[in-house]
Amino acid sequence: MKCTICERGCTIPEGNTGACGRYKNNGEKIIELFPDKYLTICPISIETMPVLHFHPRGKFLQISTTGCNLNCQGCFSTVIAREMVHTSKALRELSPQQVLDEAVKNDCIGIAFLLNDPLASFPTFLKVAATAKKSGLLVGCSSNAYFTETSLAEISRFLDFINVGVKGLSPRAYQNCGGSTVEPVLRNIKQLHENGVHVEVSCILQNNNMEEVLELAGRIANISPEIPLQLMRYIPLEGADPALEPSIREAESLYHRLRKYLNYVYLFNSPGTDYLHTFCPNCGEVIFKRDFYGPMGAKLLFSESGSTRKNVCPQCGWTIPIKALPAEIKYQEEDFQGGYPFTRALEMVEAILITIGVTDIKKVVQVWEDMLSHNGLPQLHRGIQNIDSYFEIINYFGRLIQMEDQAAELVAYMQEKISLINTSLPHVQKRPRVYYAMGKPPFCLMGKRFENQLVEAAGGFSINKEIEYSGRPGMKISVEQLNDLNPEVIFISAFLSSYVEDFYAECCKTGINVAAVKNKRIYTHPAPGWDFGSPRWILGLMHIANMLHPGIYHFDVWTEAKRFYKQFYGVDFSPAEVNRSFSKPSNKWKWRNN
Repeated sequence: MKCTICERGCTIPEGNTGACGRYKNNGEKIIELFPDKYLTICPISIETMPVLHFHPRGKFLQISTTGCNLNCQGCFSTVIAREMVHTSKALRELSPQQVLDEAVKNDCIGIAFLLNDPLASFPTFLKVAATAKKSGLLVGCSSNAYFTETSLAEISRFLDFINVGVKGLSPRAYQNCGGSTVEPVLRNIKQLHENGVHVEVSCILQNNNMEEVLELAGRIANISPEIPLQLMRYIPLEGADPALEPSIREAESLYHRLRKYLNYVYLFNSPGTDYLHTFCPNCGEVIFKRDFYGPMGAKLLFSESGSTRKNVCPQCGWTIPIKALPAEIKYQEEDFQGGYPFTRALEMVEAILITIGVTDIKKVVQVWEDMLSHNGLPQLHRGIQNIDSYFEIINYFGRLIQMEDQAAELVAYMQEKISLINTSLPHVQKRPRVYYAMGKPPFCLMGKRFENQLVEAAGGFSINKEIEYSGRPGMKISVEQLNDLNPEVIFISAFLSSYVEDFYAECCKTGINVAAVKNKRIYTHPAPGWDFGSPRWILGLMHIANMLHPGIYHFDVWTEAKRFYKQFYGVDFSPAEVNRSFSKPSNKWKWRNN
């Protein structure tokens, strides 16, 4: 029997499942194996999906299940698409009416399916969508849109908006994910647009697919140049090759070429860029300003000059095709809620467990279940922001999975290095003023974040703590504000990073003339994952100490990295194989018992 839900078109023998493992041939029909089971249900603002031109600032109920119909390398949602088991007790079973009740209780104007693909839970999403529409709620999703013509006809009756993630234009881009070609996706984008569904398209930008992305922009423009294109600068995770990550500078350069095809292009995963703003396609005036809000996310700003609550250009009168004006009230997500921060939380848990020697994914799921079943996300968010409480989390996880000795070994190693730093701190005569940026120079990390705690533990003074914040993981500040702060040292985040050369050039271009720029004391970390999200931050702490006080600290961080990898991961340290993943120590790391 052939499955008609997605274009993979699995032929499923009786009693078996298709490639995604979510549907079974019971002898009479294809059935959904895990209906009405949700991993996340929480309110979000729509820009965190991200969707930018549909009810800006609108509050929607995010629903997510598990699984996916495709299997893409470097997926942002691997932890829930591939690693969280479908039968986990962390999943909540809710009827469509109960989902609707959650939306109403939280004053949401609609329901949005994201993080994993609704094609993995298609009958469940259909029922929820139909129930929501009967009650007057809006319905949308993020999807790879690998719908068949049959399934598209079923869902498009209920859809108001969709973010379509295009993998690329070459057959290789889809064959690498388990599909065949992009043509069904382009067919579906055209059909959805013609049916009156609000469509936004997102595409991953790698440094080897830029011409493909330009061709994609042309194909979208043939449907409508008004369709927004979201350019997702590639963040290599899981088994992805870190060499495929383009720089922010390269992504911004491509952005200008894309604007020749489409009226509205947005650059994500590039903190500090101006290209999350909506520019008037006629005169170039900024109509809506936005700031980076974590991976794949954005936040609409009204406080800055140039932002408006109207969709008409104040300079030339051009009308921006936005469905509904922005909501007056901004919704602020809770810790680790709102799009992809949830998956990052699960990755951080996984990171600790892998470092204490866990090689069986079932043990990771056990800890996830304990945390999610006891509303542990807020406690995790608080705990990972301080060194002592981070150690408490390591020990707690060790007890939970009966690996106390391994957890204690990791803590002992980390405390030994901190003790060495503390022993020499009395010799520090002056704590330099340190600014911690993410991506481009203006994007300032929140003062309470862990990176700034590392700065102060290494003998620096964090000037990030002097700034009032409203964003996550920080916010963009003005050149004037940064110049007034006048940091003596600048560190660039090891997650969404920039090359030091690009960062320095941007400082010179924009008039940032602080002491750190004049003296060229701008640093990034030797490898990703060294300052947040993983116990590998202990390597970053030693590196920060070396850079802040080279006359006092002389850690051989490369030797320490080799020791750390061998002792806690059982593998050799190879910088070329370390990507942006919090959890996996390298792109070659595999679960041994799965």
